[in-house]
Amino acid sequence: QVQLVESGGGSVQAGGALRLSCAASASTYCMGWFRQGAGTKREWLSYVTSTGTTLYATSVKGRFTSSQDNAKNTLYLQMNSLKPEDTAMYYCAARSGTLCSAAEATYTSWGQGTQVTVSS
Repeated sequence: QVQLVESGGGSVQAGGALRLSCAASASTYCMGWFRQGAGTKREWLSYVTSTGTTLYATSVKGRFTSSQDNAKNTLYLQMNSLKPEDTAMYYCAARSGTLCSAAEATYTSWGQGTQVTVSS
């Protein structure tokens, strides 16, 4: 199982930006970002493959950008134009195999999460 460690969360005002990082202990083909706000279900945000393919949820498309540095086994999430509703715990996740998916249940490794708080 891949070990994942997120960093980069914090507090920012609406309209601001943050970049999250996720360091992985090994390379994986598909890595994803999820978030969970207080009292809500975990929400898929995006995934990125080691070949550079990305997909985004409608809620973040155009504002968030996922990228992966294969040499460093590190996943990034650049978050721009942040809104108060983006406040949540953010998680990175990895899945085995050579397919990518937005389905939470297909991810087998999870980081501990990093908190993002956006104030109005």
